[in-house]
Amino acid sequence: MIKFRIPFLLSALSLIIAFACQPSEKKIPKKTMIVKGQIEGLKKGTLYLQKFDDTLLVNVDSTLVKGISNFEFQTHIETAEIFYLYLNKEDGDNLNDRILFFGEQGTIEINTLLKTFESSAKITGSRNQELLQEYLSFNRKFNDQNLQFIKEFYEAQKNNNVSKADSIQQKIDNLLKRRYLYTINFAAQNTDQNIAPYLALTEVYNANLALLDSIAVKMTSEVRGSKYGSEFLNFLEQRRSETRSN
Repeated sequence: MIKFRIPFLLSALSLIIAFACQPSEKKIPKKTMIVKGQIEGLKKGTLYLQKFDDTLLVNVDSTLVKGISNFEFQTHIETAEIFYLYLNKEDGDNLNDRILFFGEQGTIEINTLLKTFESSAKITGSRNQELLQEYLSFNRKFNDQNLQFIKEFYEAQKNNNVSKADSIQQKIDNLLKRRYLYTINFAAQNTDQNIAPYLALTEVYNANLALLDSIAVKMTSEVRGSKYGSEFLNFLEQRRSETRSN
């Protein structure tokens, strides 16, 4: 029996040692956001992590990129909110650009190209960012269609075609209503994420109070207590006060 037990014990001991020697995964402290990634083609420049403090855009952190295009920031974060990755390029054509992204606790990875800094950005690690990208994709379609209508409207005016200009103006008004309703509906379907009050505050803040309330009543307690949730609820209360006073 012993000749079978010794190999077994040796194998078990080897497994224990192997697991013990494996590097443990680095745990991110609570309320901490790590922003890391790579800017392909960047040789020298300064990267800034920025966000709005009230109405002022402030630098949260910065790092000098020299030779290595990788970067990493680590900062405290209470609730998910909008941040910017700003590049001040020091060599070449003075390229200055910003990437807007939804930051939240955990690791956010941003990879992009120097030549197309903003448009090439691939951002992962944030559920709110995924939803923001989905919303912006649809919103671009609305904007493209609106620009086409505006072009046709001015052409009709130039040709003194009043009836056609009026018809196009009606299309522009209807498109605006559709965009508002789409935004309200998108926010109302994602009231468990901070993007809901963010869109309400930035995209449809002048919408009918009843429509805005349809977002507020569905927000989870966590979102209501977030930065944008609190700002949105305060904004609604201010709108109601103004309505009562008028």
